[in-house]
Amino acid sequence: MAQSAMSVTPYWELTFDADGDADGHERDRLLAEIPQRGVHDLIVFAHGWNNDRSGATRLYSRYFAPIPGLAPTARIGYVGVVWPSMRFSDEPIPDFPRSVAAELPPRPVLDKDTRHALLETFPGRATVIDQLTRLLDQQPGEQAELEEFGRLVRMLVDVVPPGPQALFTADTLANGAPESEPEMFSHPAAACEEFAQALAQLEAPGGEGFALPNPWDGAHELLRQATYFAMKRRAGTVGERGLGRVVGQLAAAAPGVRVHLVGHSFGARLVSFALRGLPEGVHTVKSVTLLQGAFSHYAFAARLPHDARASGVLHGQHKRIDGPLVCCYSHFDSSLGTIYPLASRMSGDDASLAGFDLGRLLGAKWGAMGHDGVQAVDGTRSLKLADALRAKLPAAGCVNIDAAAVVNRGGPPAGAHSDICHQELAQVVLAAGRIV
Repeated sequence: MAQSAMSVTPYWELTFDADGDADGHERDRLLAEIPQRGVHDLIVFAHGWNNDRSGATRLYSRYFAPIPGLAPTARIGYVGVVWPSMRFSDEPIPDFPRSVAAELPPRPVLDKDTRHALLETFPGRATVIDQLTRLLDQQPGEQAELEEFGRLVRMLVDVVPPGPQALFTADTLANGAPESEPEMFSHPAAACEEFAQALAQLEAPGGEGFALPNPWDGAHELLRQATYFAMKRRAGTVGERGLGRVVGQLAAAAPGVRVHLVGHSFGARLVSFALRGLPEGVHTVKSVTLLQGAFSHYAFAARLPHDARASGVLHGQHKRIDGPLVCCYSHFDSSLGTIYPLASRMSGDDASLAGFDLGRLLGAKWGAMGHDGVQAVDGTRSLKLADALRAKLPAAGCVNIDAAAVVNRGGPPAGAHSDICHQELAQVVLAAGRIV
């Protein structure tokens, strides 16, 4: 995106590949230019479910737009992180153009844009994607075909790769062991049926107009969640091996620049893992703001309430911030309130897949950061959005902000998950970082 097309200046982009390696030209340009631009505060934003650079930069331009007017005398620079993620085309983003809206086939058929995104995100898997597309189009009635669909999805995403990348998957760890292959791939037909039932309840709350769920709707959701499982793993890799390292290099090149990390969805996981990747002695990160974070609300916990042997994979990492970790959440985010905990339960936490209780899934064990905030971290403060904007935020520790007053638009299955472009949420970033 050309600098003139961005709503703010100075603006830089940082592109990372799936292994966390930064585009060298972009990184070197940032490190060379920022000492010359008089920047005092640098806001670094990582997107979540986007599948191209233009979508990510449109998000950044809209989110950043109110900031110069809110802090007219501040010397702020802006960075947009671009990393290889994707979203399904049937997930509308409020106020963003949806060019294929009239062309999208009804679920569970895989639309051409999503198929193209899968090909871009999982290179070398074209044959598998073709087979998945055929099964979703034909919707055969045999359970064996659902089992075959699950096998193909697992093959697509390579859920548990060999080597150190597996360490970047889990949000909670028992005795230091990373999570195993998700149960959804051990029992794919049952998983498809459960996803279908959850989708039907989201689309017909209270049972009004409730129809017998189509298990192939659930198969489509299984594909979506498996894809996001891979994106979740990738976000941790890019954060720890990529962004954390660059923030350390920036601290050496421009030690007076205060860095403020912001992440949406899996981008929230990315910037959180960047804390784990910071070199020792780096204290330039002054705030972290998580917007509808798509990872476990126990990620920063030293001990889990339901398992004293387990801890969050990022426990204690919030102490690496020379300022607060602020988590904005909304109960209108049905992607994180319903589908995420269901997928999390299928990820190996629980061997049983039969007869799920939707109300129980909304409880504590499988919750997401963006649905009810940081949990089980001592000293965490909780505020409504209006109160957070009136009061001075804590100078350190975790702060939960209920943002449902503005994060409330969007239809199923994602709900308000992407409804984040609000002036109030831009104000939160400024307040968290004490940017004036």
